[in-house]
Amino acid sequence: MKIVILDGFTTNPGDVSWESISRLGTLKVYDRTEREKVVERAKGFEVAVINKTEMTADILSQLPDLKLIAYLATGYNSVDLEAASQQGIMVANAPGYGSDSVAQHAIALLLALTNQVGMYNKSTHQGDWVKSADWTYQIAPLVELRGKKMGVVGLGRIGRRAAEMASGLGMTVIANNRSPQKMEGVRMVELEELFRESDVVSLHCPLTSENERFVNRDLLSLMKPTAYLINTGRGPLIDEEDLAEALIEGKLAGAGLDVLSSEPPAKDNPLWKAPNCIITPHIAWGSREARIRLIDIVAGNIAAFMEGRSENIVN
Repeated sequence: MKIVILDGFTTNPGDVSWESISRLGTLKVYDRTEREKVVERAKGFEVAVINKTEMTADILSQLPDLKLIAYLATGYNSVDLEAASQQGIMVANAPGYGSDSVAQHAIALLLALTNQVGMYNKSTHQGDWVKSADWTYQIAPLVELRGKKMGVVGLGRIGRRAAEMASGLGMTVIANNRSPQKMEGVRMVELEELFRESDVVSLHCPLTSENERFVNRDLLSLMKPTAYLINTGRGPLIDEEDLAEALIEGKLAGAGLDVLSSEPPAKDNPLWKAPNCIITPHIAWGSREARIRLIDIVAGNIAAFMEGRSENIVN
């Protein structure tokens, strides 16, 4: 089996191994592949392993040997699924590898907002503690989470883990999901009720054509001015202009975002100027443990394909 990885760097910058995939056949690895080089690099290979590389109908038509596209990701919107199916190319994704890591990052963003560890660390290193008249000082309020209410939007694997972690902090959890769900200790509510009641809203839903920018001025206006918004799902779930406006006008206490509407983001993104807005570069999924699991899931998908079985096939 001839296997090519077209954009492997974000998954493996050198600290983990491709061995579970390389032992399945002949493997060629590229850190990144520009659009104009996709056909050249994938030609003659039966399996293409990708993360964000676009596989359009035009590109696929020029790859007659390709039989499987294996995603180093859960999402698979960079492949033309209809064209792949018409050409007999299977597409497999990798679900579940980062549930714990992403949920943990959501809680980390929340704690960063409520405990302001980064701000206090910067202050002490700048000498403020050395110059303090007292043995302690406060430059930002601290917020205790016990007894607060967490609203989870999207009760899939990651949302459930985030709910469990929030419960472990003593928070009450409510949730909203597009299809009926049950989880012990979690009350299901309508979306407007969730935004109105929650002290923290955490987004864990997939992006669809129906929910793009659904977190807009209308929903944000329902939130308490003391509430926080966390997003480790997809950037386009939020109308960033409306969120920036809410933060600037003090209608929201803060936001913790690991994803933005475009990545890398534009220099003029309105959130750069918004107060108490913590932004990390889409890293929630990227713990070493999660990336090892990801590679192993992809290897399992390829092995299943070689054995004539369907594992995580999405088309």
